[in-house]
Amino acid sequence: TRGRSFFFGLCRHSCIDTDGIYIDMKLIHFKLLLTAIFWGGTFIAGRMLSDHVAPFSASFLRFVIAAVPLLYMTYRIEGRLPPIQKETFFYLLLLGLTGVFLYNVFFFKGLRLIHAGRASLVIANNPIFIAIASFFLFKEKLNTVKIIGILVSVTGAMVAISRGNLQGMLTESIGRGELFIFFAVLSWVSYTLIGKRVMQDCSAIEAVTYASLTGAILLFPAALAEGMFTDIFDYSPANWFSLFYLGFFGTVLGFVWYYEGIKKLGPSKASLFINFVPISAIILAFLFLDEPITTSLLTGAAMVSLGVYLTNTGSLFQLR
Repeated sequence: TRGRSFFFGLCRHSCIDTDGIYIDMKLIHFKLLLTAIFWGGTFIAGRMLSDHVAPFSASFLRFVIAAVPLLYMTYRIEGRLPPIQKETFFYLLLLGLTGVFLYNVFFFKGLRLIHAGRASLVIANNPIFIAIASFFLFKEKLNTVKIIGILVSVTGAMVAISRGNLQGMLTESIGRGELFIFFAVLSWVSYTLIGKRVMQDCSAIEAVTYASLTGAILLFPAALAEGMFTDIFDYSPANWFSLFYLGFFGTVLGFVWYYEGIKKLGPSKASLFINFVPISAIILAFLFLDEPITTSLLTGAAMVSLGVYLTNTGSLFQLR
């Protein structure tokens, strides 16, 4: 009972701020960092699944698994399953279309054509597009120090991903794979910005729950065409554990905490933590897949940390 009370207390503290309860900014930063680590782990889980579960089937099952605890958490926290308002339904549909369906479609299509490292280099540009879009759409301020912070953080992610060979990656030709990943970036940018609008009318847990359900419905035909109902009986316990990780840690906790960060910090600041994703993926790959940690990784991690600090404080020294 104590464990269950703690869990739902954490969810209330993490997901909803309807009564104007103060939430410590340091805790939000910590949750965003954990989200980046969880999302870094999805690369490991995805790699373990890649030879055994088809991509659309994996995506569909991920969000079906996520929908179960999300619905339960929403019911326990809200005391009911909140009805969808007419003016919000369209935006929730867009969330499922952009952040769940389109992102997965473009991401997996891109990974079929280019290496994961180069794909991560393109995805590392998420914060730049989100910050620029937030500046024009939501009038979020971008002073010189914040712009420097964004550039330093993105450059740090590039250094880590390219293992110090920035010139070699940037001089390669751009093909269909890069374009697919670029469209994945645009899908995630749209998901992030639409989420800010949705959370004017509902909590983060509601937005993630209904977006996951919508995305799962949209992914179902593609998963069906891949033969999911035939292959599902051949999945191993390790496959199901990876799917559970993707569903619970990568989606339930990751998406909800990310949206909480958007609500409290704004899209540009919250999205900057995405740059920790490739770095955490490389570290987890070292721990679980025996891939080496290099000097370029440590350099990139330091640059990302500095960039996050500069963008969140807006000054070289935090004077208040």
